[in-house]
Amino acid sequence: MRLHVDRRHERLLELVRERGTARVADLARELGVSPVTLRRDVEMLAAQGRLQRLHGSVVWPDDSAVREQGRTAAAPGAGTVVGMVVPTTEYYYAEVVRGARDAVEACGARLVVALSRYLPGEDAAQVERLLGAGADGLLLTPSWDRGEPAAGEGRWITELPVPTVLVERSAPHGHPVAALDRVRSDHAHGAAAAVRHLAALGHRAVALAAQESPTSGRLRLGYEAAVTALGLTPAPRLVHDPAATEAERFEWTFAYLRGAVEEHGVSAAILHSDADAIVLVPRLRACGVRVPDDLAVITYDDEIADLADLPLTAVAPAKRTVGRRAAELLLSRLADSAGPGQHLDILPELRVRASCGASGGSSVTPGARSPSA
Repeated sequence: MRLHVDRRHERLLELVRERGTARVADLARELGVSPVTLRRDVEMLAAQGRLQRLHGSVVWPDDSAVREQGRTAAAPGAGTVVGMVVPTTEYYYAEVVRGARDAVEACGARLVVALSRYLPGEDAAQVERLLGAGADGLLLTPSWDRGEPAAGEGRWITELPVPTVLVERSAPHGHPVAALDRVRSDHAHGAAAAVRHLAALGHRAVALAAQESPTSGRLRLGYEAAVTALGLTPAPRLVHDPAATEAERFEWTFAYLRGAVEEHGVSAAILHSDADAIVLVPRLRACGVRVPDDLAVITYDDEIADLADLPLTAVAPAKRTVGRRAAELLLSRLADSAGPGQHLDILPELRVRASCGASGGSSVTPGARSPSA
């Protein structure tokens, strides 16, 4: 039987006073409420000075020994549960999740993963489920179409009752979500590194053919900045119809690349993603556009680029590092040792293979000088 809120608060205070410290998940179970409800009770009582709230635990106030015990109980380790919401565990996010798992399990905690599948409203639903299951903190990759929230979108994340770190997502300055911790790949820097490499090989007209995704906006920013900084010739922009089918999108991209070479003097291109490049490069070669002779190609993601018939030079985001660093940041928050909020950008790596016309088999960090042809 559920207790009335006032009676529940009284019973909560009794339990914490008797024990000195207790985990939120255990108290919620004993009182017959969800961890989310219990956390709200704790926040109210803590604001009144009747309890001390620590991440994942509640401590009876005004007892230094008990407070120290509470900190020990709240520190990441056995019993700590980290919830992680990602759109999918296929391709890109598989490595991100592995990196997070490495960090979480290294300190004896547990990672629980939920999938949104890019479905409307599913981010919040999965977060609620994880909190109900006792998650002490969250790693969250919202299903934002452009990798950033639209106006008014995502504000609910700032109201979550547990520490939350955004993974591979960010928010514009001034948006409430922008104050949250985040760890992401610096896709703009990765695209710029690809442009710099192609310019070092002598290419003066470089195109970008990127499918619309949460990554594409940052790719275009880096591409345009590098083209301007290096004084290259801007290529016509590829525009996709959001309502187009997959087959139509491939046809437009193919026609765009062929026209860029034959009509606009483009001699190099950055393609997103690997899967697109593996389809498009053979079609280009079949119609007489030689890769890399007529069109040097660098792809983005490096999931399967090295498995293509013509191994593809690729920019490889450090996905596993992103997941690991995000989990480490969250764990430090749970231990109350992270300090000020943090925005971490992890630089991708350029992996040189045959498709760009340079010597393959080497890796180039984005800030390093690209090898010459």
